[in-house]
Amino acid sequence: MRRGIAATALVASLALAATACGGDDSGSDKADGPVTITWWDTSNATNEAPTYQALAKEFEAANKNIKVKYVNVPFDQAQNKFDTAAGASGAPDILRSEVGWTPAFAKKGYFLPLDGTEALADQAKFKSNLVEQAKYEGKTYGVPFVTDTLALVYNKALFEKAGITEAPKTWDDLKTAAATIKAKTGVDGYWGSTQAYYAQSFLYGEGTDTVDADAKKITVNSAEAKKAYGTWLGLFDGKGLHKADTTADAYAHIQDAFVNGKVAAIVQGPWEITNFYKGSAFKDQANLGIATVPAGSSGKAGAPTGGHNLSVYAGSDKAHQEASLKFVNFMTSAKSQATIALKNSTLPTRDDAYTAEVKANAAIAGYGTVLSAAQPRPALPEYSSLWGPLDTELPKIAGGKESLEKGLSTAETSIAKLVPDFSK
Repeated sequence: MRRGIAATALVASLALAATACGGDDSGSDKADGPVTITWWDTSNATNEAPTYQALAKEFEAANKNIKVKYVNVPFDQAQNKFDTAAGASGAPDILRSEVGWTPAFAKKGYFLPLDGTEALADQAKFKSNLVEQAKYEGKTYGVPFVTDTLALVYNKALFEKAGITEAPKTWDDLKTAAATIKAKTGVDGYWGSTQAYYAQSFLYGEGTDTVDADAKKITVNSAEAKKAYGTWLGLFDGKGLHKADTTADAYAHIQDAFVNGKVAAIVQGPWEITNFYKGSAFKDQANLGIATVPAGSSGKAGAPTGGHNLSVYAGSDKAHQEASLKFVNFMTSAKSQATIALKNSTLPTRDDAYTAEVKANAAIAGYGTVLSAAQPRPALPEYSSLWGPLDTELPKIAGGKESLEKGLSTAETSIAKLVPDFSK
């Protein structure tokens, strides 16, 4: 929200500078005393944060000269909060940065390049495509912390009751399965999302994306994209297909229906694994099926690659940066990542963290099998923001308030403002 009063902006800036670190948060720091670094964590405060807090305490115990001020910042607020704080030279020393934010903040000069630092000492151990996603103009601005992608998750019992023995391979297969499940069980077979991120797989299934970053061309309104979104739209209408929910609580409604056996399949990421198991449908964890998202007419299935990096604020002083680099190295170590995976059911970003114990977790193993279909994001600072216009238009399209043609045309115009040097 924009503020028109200069005094309000000044007060906000001073407050941010006082509460964030950037070298200023640690009023207790002394020349011969411990350095206090501030970490903004954007994980789920209930399911994930306790694991990170425990690891921070473990780090402090091993590094008596460093204190970690842990701050859990709601994910949907963190990007704007950090942008404001960094612009006022009062950002935290470390940010759990969503992969799409990393190049954007690097472009603004807010992140410290990590090549050759202690934070990236184990670079060869990480999955190379995830390290690439942390780069901007050839330099690395984050250490891969957790990764994720979307999968088709399904209720095995409902599928078996309907006589379906394997997960649908294509979107047409899913429509057929949904109708069969409805006829045999009375439960809807599939409930899709109107959020742009969840519609991304339909674009990949047609061999396209919102933009062609290499060609600097906007492709969201191309023939391939229209076909992709047409398939997406068709999954809200038909036997066993739940109608589009365009309310503000749609995400929660879809999730609640799935975990309690009121719908047989949805598309979802591993960040909900813990919550899946809290539902009545998955008291028996073996009932959770995880499969690659269905393919489009190209014959190929694709899902967006998500996840988070740990990035260091470029505005912190040398002592805080050095302490932060040590902390990032600790938090992204094989031991820490294995602990995080086991406690939070998240996917590690380095191969040596996939221990036998980690791979014994059925959900992690299941999502691990679909990672081959994950599509890396282009190193385009504006890329994540391109979903914004679609998040406005897709619910209107799915709710019947505007045509697919009009919605995609409007989205194309809005995206053009975000990447003005791209052609249509």
